[in-house]
Parts: sequence; C-alpha cells; structure tokens
Amino acid sequence: MSRIAFKPLFFAVAAACAAASSAHAVEDVATRVKALNALLGEQWEYTLKNAPEFASMLGDYRYNDRWSDYSLAAAQQKKKDDEAFIARFKAIDTTGFAEQDRLNQQLMVRQLDDDIRSIDLKLNEMPLDQFGGAHLQLPQFVSMLPFDSVKHYEDYLARLNAVPHVFDQLIGVLKQGEADKMMPPKYLLEKVVTQIRAIAQPTGENSAFGRPVAKFADNIPEAERKRLHAAILKAVDEKVRPAYARLADFVEKDYAPKGRSEPGMWSLPNGDALYRFAVEQQTTTDKSPQDIHDLGLKEVERIEGEQLKIAQKMGYQNLKSFREAMDKDPKTHATSRQQIVDLYKKYIAQMQPKLPQLFGLLPKTKVEVLPVQDYREKEAAAAEYNPGTPDGKRPGRVYVNTGDYTHRSLLTIETTAYHEGVPGHHMQIAIAQTLPGLPPFRQQAGYTAYVEGWALYAERLGEEVGFYQDPLSYFGHLSDELLRANRLVLDTGVHYKHWTRQQMVDWFHAHSNEDEPDVQAETDRYIVMPGQALAYKLGQLKILELRARAKKELGDKFDIRAFHDEILDGGALPLDVLEARVDGWIARSKGQDAKKS
Repeated sequence: MSRIAFKPLFFAVAAACAAASSAHAVEDVATRVKALNALLGEQWEYTLKNAPEFASMLGDYRYNDRWSDYSLAAAQQKKKDDEAFIARFKAIDTTGFAEQDRLNQQLMVRQLDDDIRSIDLKLNEMPLDQFGGAHLQLPQFVSMLPFDSVKHYEDYLARLNAVPHVFDQLIGVLKQGEADKMMPPKYLLEKVVTQIRAIAQPTGENSAFGRPVAKFADNIPEAERKRLHAAILKAVDEKVRPAYARLADFVEKDYAPKGRSEPGMWSLPNGDALYRFAVEQQTTTDKSPQDIHDLGLKEVERIEGEQLKIAQKMGYQNLKSFREAMDKDPKTHATSRQQIVDLYKKYIAQMQPKLPQLFGLLPKTKVEVLPVQDYREKEAAAAEYNPGTPDGKRPGRVYVNTGDYTHRSLLTIETTAYHEGVPGHHMQIAIAQTLPGLPPFRQQAGYTAYVEGWALYAERLGEEVGFYQDPLSYFGHLSDELLRANRLVLDTGVHYKHWTRQQMVDWFHAHSNEDEPDVQAETDRYIVMPGQALAYKLGQLKILELRARAKKELGDKFDIRAFHDEILDGGALPLDVLEARVDGWIARSKGQDAKKS
C-alpha cells in the first residue's frame, strides 16, 4: 500500500473511532443522567411518604390517613437515610452533565447535608413555640385538606384518632430537649399553654377539627354524612381535645417552668454555633452576625432619611412627631375586621392587570384573602401566605390578622398585599410549583432568603407600575422596608449581642411606626425563629444588586421582563446559586448581541 493511499484510510479510521467514542460518551452521560433522575425520584417518594402532611398540601393524597413520625427515633432514622442518599448521589459522576442536571445533584446533596446538620445540633428538640409550633400546625392543616369524598373523610378520621399518639411523641421529644437544655424561653412557653387550651376548648363543630362536618359536599350520600358526622365529632371530643388538654397540662406544669430565662439563642448550649448555623441556613450566605448588624444599622438610617422627607413635606419637623400623629389619627387605623380583608383584596386585584408589564411568566393558580384563625391571631404576624396546590385546585391563601383591629394601621396594607400576594409570594411560589423540567424538590424549594427576598423586592415593583401615589401609602411602603431593616438589627441584637427583650421593644418604638400588636408579636417571633428575619433584606438586596449588574452590563438591551423571568424560572435557589445563574444569563445575553452585530 502506498503512503498516498494509506493517509486517507488512516484519517477515515481515526474519524470513525472518534465518532464511536463520542457516541459512547453521549450514551454514557445519558445513562448517568437517567440514574440521577431515578434517584431524585426515589428520594422525592421517600420525602412524601415520611412527610404525609407535606404530600397532602401538594395534592398527593396517598398518605392522607397518617401524620409524620415526630419521635426522636424517627429523626435519627432520617439522618441515617439522608447519609445513605448523599453517598448514592455523590457516587454519580456528573462530568459532561448539562448545567441543570449538575445543579440538581448539587442542590440535593446540599439540602440533605443541611438536614443532617440540623439533627446533629438537636434543633428538632424544640418543636413547640407560639408562632408555628406543632400544636398550631395541626388545626391550620385542616383547612388545606379536601373533603369531597367519603375516602377523604375516612382518612381525616384516621388522622384525628392518631392525634394522641402524635402528642405522646411530642412530649417524648420535649423531655429530651429538657434533658439537653434545648428549651425555648419560659415566658413564650406560657403563651403556648394559652394557645393549646384555646384550641382544646371548643367542642364538636365549633372545634377547628370539627368544622369539616359542619357542611358536606353534595356528592356525599346522606347516610354517610350522618355516620361520618358522628364518628368525626366523637374523635374530636374524645381523642383530639383530651390530647390537647393533656399536652397543655404537661407544658404548663412540667415543661414551661424549666424554660430558659434569656431570650437569645446564645444562652443555649453551643448557642453561638447554633445561631451561626441558623444565619447560614436562612440567608444562604457566609455573612457574619456583626456584618449583618452593621448593614441593618445603615439600612435603617437610609430608609428613615426617606421617610423624613415625606414627614417634612407634610409639615412635620421630625420623624418622631409625624409617627406620633399617624399613631393617634383614627383615619390611619382600621374600623373593622372586614375593612382589613377588603383592602388586601383591593390591592391584590389592582396589581393583577399590571403584571404583564413586568413578567413573561405569570401564575395560573388563583389567590384568595382570609382572616387569620382566631385561636392564633394574638401571636400571628400581620399577614402570611399559604401556597395552593400545583394543580390549582386549592388556591394560594393570604391570611391577614384582623385581631385588635382598632390598633392596626392601614398604612402598610398596600405594600404587604404585594408582598404576600402578587407579585410577591403567590406569584413566585405558584410559578415555581409548575415549572417544567425541574424535579419536584426544586419546584417546592423554600430557601428563605430567596423566597422572602423576592417578596420584599416585589413590594418595590408597586412603585414602578405607578402605585403608592398617596404619600401616606408610600410612607407605609417605606415603613415595611424599614421593618425588614430593623430585623437585621433586632435578630442579631438578641441572638448575637445579648440584647434583652425590652431593648428590642425599645428599638422598635424608636425606629418604626409598627402598631403595638405587631411590635409585640414581631419581637417574640424573632426570639423563637433565629435567623429567619434576616432573610428578607439580604435576599432583596441581592436581587437589587443582580438587577443593577444586569442593567449595567446589558445597557439598552436590558429587558426587565426577561430579568424577572430569569430570576423566577429556576425556582427558589440559594443566593450564591442565584447569582451564578444571573451571571450566566448576562454572559449569554451579551454573547447573543455580539453574534448579531
């Protein structure tokens, strides 16, 4: 064979080998991606089975007849299972994976590792508090359940009959927490006792647990209605209410008296490490408590400067005198419970037609406004959001606190409506739940800094579409932002700088126009939920930073709708991952422009 003939043959063979190798590599990547997706599916099924309340909330009713296992043994078993899952996820080689597939693996490992660290730190040993304890979650959960079939009622009956067992498990956890000195503040546990007794007191249909049989769906046969009505009310009065009474007795006589005396997390064993973990988890940053405290002081000063301009334009010399005038003015306070509900509905409705100006992605699930349940209104926040189901059958719900309404300011309702409804929580969560191409654990992700940061950022969008025209409404908007800046100061103040509760209240009075019920409830909220209050401002500032960066880099090519869609269509993410995502989008956008030119 001549050299001239050999050369093309050599290249042909080499090309064929390269093509075969490339095809094999592609096939190998596809096989590994398939294995990852199968493992993600397995872990998701594990989650739903072991958190049946969560499954029910998502509209998956396979485990509707049971509660989660609250026991200490279950927590240790979950730790072992999580460790096994991590080993299997890490064993999958992600070389050659697409960005989203690689991110799926990284986020899952990160999530499982965080769960393990939480158990190691014994944070599961404090399951009761006045803001979102297990005793409150059960009756709140009832309103999220479907009652449109006999099967759903039978499942609910099974859950009611199991409440005593759940509380036996809770008491076991509380006793271990006491032994490990993992105790909430005594004065807040006394509030928990009051809440538990308030839930236990109403009988029959008047109980939060008995309300589902007050009215049946039309398709429930009459004979079944009578049977289910009797069985469920019997379970309420003979199982649920006695279990609540027993839990109240235990907390009041045996548990609360041993609660810690200091409000700060620093007073717990290993308290400083616990707080740093809480800060890391809630903010998804590596910022130190001191850095966060200093940032809060700067933000408070900046926002109060903006508020002072409004006060001076309205004829007041300083912010203090303006706040005092607003506090005394009956026109700035609610005249009825219904007025508060109606105003939230009004502001959410007026924002809806403005959304296409700012977004390409829009929520499909509806949102409704309801008053907070009466048994928890004394300790509840001014408003909160409960997600609907991904299929849209249960709408998202904004719960608003109408208690002590004569002392509740109207000034912040508009901005809070945008925060809780659209374009805030409802929009972000309803979109995330139905994003195609994302595994369920990412559709339902709840990174606090992202979720709350987005909602606080969303409040500003009201200004961009022409709302807050009334100076008082804009002042209320700034007041809500000031609240989130105050949280940076207060949360780090109590848990890092050893502030007393009175110092927190005094700061509130000096640097906010929050009404008194909210001052008290917010103060106690930060004490029992360390780090959570930091997420709002840090998340908002990161989104604003990314928006400014994108606008600077893209110039005239910057599209606010495209930017918002990029933020929303990856689901909730840790802030560091969100930043990398937006940077990638900016680079791709610039690359596309370069090709066009």
